[in-house]
Amino acid sequence: MSLNLHNTLSRSKEEFVPVTPGQVSVYVCGPTVYNRPHIGNARPAVVFDVLVRYLRTRYAVTYVRNITDIDDKINTAAESSGEAIEVIAARHVADYHADMASLGVLPPDVEPYATHHLAEMITMIERLVEGGHAYEAEGHVLFRVASFDEYGQLSRRDSRQLIDGARVEVAPYKEAPGDFILWKPSAAEQPGWDSPWGRGRPGWHIECSAMVATHLGTTIDIHGGGNDLIFPHHENEIAQSRCAHEGETFSRYWLHNGFVNVDSTKMSKSLGNVVLVRDLLDEAPGEVVRLALLNAHYRQPLDWSDDVLVEARRKLDRLYNALRKVSGWESDWVETAPSVDFITAIEDDINTPRALAALFALAREINRIDDGPEAIQLAQQLRASAELLGLLGSDPVAWFEAGATQDTDAAEIDALLEQRSAARVSGDYAEADRIRDQLTDMGVVIEDSPDGPHWRRAGA
Repeated sequence: MSLNLHNTLSRSKEEFVPVTPGQVSVYVCGPTVYNRPHIGNARPAVVFDVLVRYLRTRYAVTYVRNITDIDDKINTAAESSGEAIEVIAARHVADYHADMASLGVLPPDVEPYATHHLAEMITMIERLVEGGHAYEAEGHVLFRVASFDEYGQLSRRDSRQLIDGARVEVAPYKEAPGDFILWKPSAAEQPGWDSPWGRGRPGWHIECSAMVATHLGTTIDIHGGGNDLIFPHHENEIAQSRCAHEGETFSRYWLHNGFVNVDSTKMSKSLGNVVLVRDLLDEAPGEVVRLALLNAHYRQPLDWSDDVLVEARRKLDRLYNALRKVSGWESDWVETAPSVDFITAIEDDINTPRALAALFALAREINRIDDGPEAIQLAQQLRASAELLGLLGSDPVAWFEAGATQDTDAAEIDALLEQRSAARVSGDYAEADRIRDQLTDMGVVIEDSPDGPHWRRAGA
């Protein structure tokens, strides 16, 4: 079996072969930290977390995901609040880390900050100027798009579309409308750093190019991000990186995830339909949100609605319930390989809907057989497969108890369950049935098993 990925550059699935045998370099554009992360920020974090989890089973991986802490949106937020940009950035970096951890997203190997790489950005810009790929004009330094013949190949846009799509400023100091900023001057009240072109700050695109080169080298295996980054951000990264490094390939595989829509409408601040991760975590465990993000193939749009979390919770309950009915799978844990169907799905361009279907197939097999060695083996295979998706990491019994406490106190449930058990031991079956009915009214389902009764939320 081999991993096949849809490369945005070629518009086709390609077998993944790393530059260096046994080693993989991955760079994913991280957050611009001016606000709390929303569900659109969470999707690439979760999607590429799954990819990296899989890659680590086969390769030594270096995963870099940056922090953009130099940006006009951060400046605007600082002006509105009266806080320094460092304060704004630090707060929202902490928000991002906390929310992504709640979604089970593992930290990258390297998390570079733009503010820590000003020297590398200036050096790269100087190299572009020396090579004739950039020019200085009225305190700005701009990339000369005409100097790179392959500009537009990633986004497949013609010259008119490139200008329209970038919503470029047609400034008098530009040689051509599509030329983009590498460095720009800062007003006295704006953040700025000294440079050969005066006090100023970098353009957004040069930040990622410099951080990629610093931490992964001139040619990397995989570059990822959302669809909205294909143009102009990734198109510009390719142009400036290749021109700064004598035409070397920048990234061999380009992966982009689809947008998150809310009730079939594009999510935007102007429409007031931005869904914050923190608000979702107040409604459901992070694992539920994570599964909801994996329900659709990463390249397809994901439509978010009020029903999404309810359905995701039901799916997780079904999987955890299959694990819970198998006694001894944790104590007798051995290294178990994921199922063949599951790996086949992951290797088919990270097809998480098919991978989830493979998990439910395992759960159905478990539910069809009696407890025993075969059930233990299947449960371990289910757990090993789900781990690559970042799912089923909790104790199954604790999962249902925690779920019930959303509406009902677990201690009260446990006390009623003990009373029911005592009634059954004493032969008072009418009282036992009354307590079962009381628990049913509380939204709790009792399941009797050889090792005693278990309870779960209704709908699991």
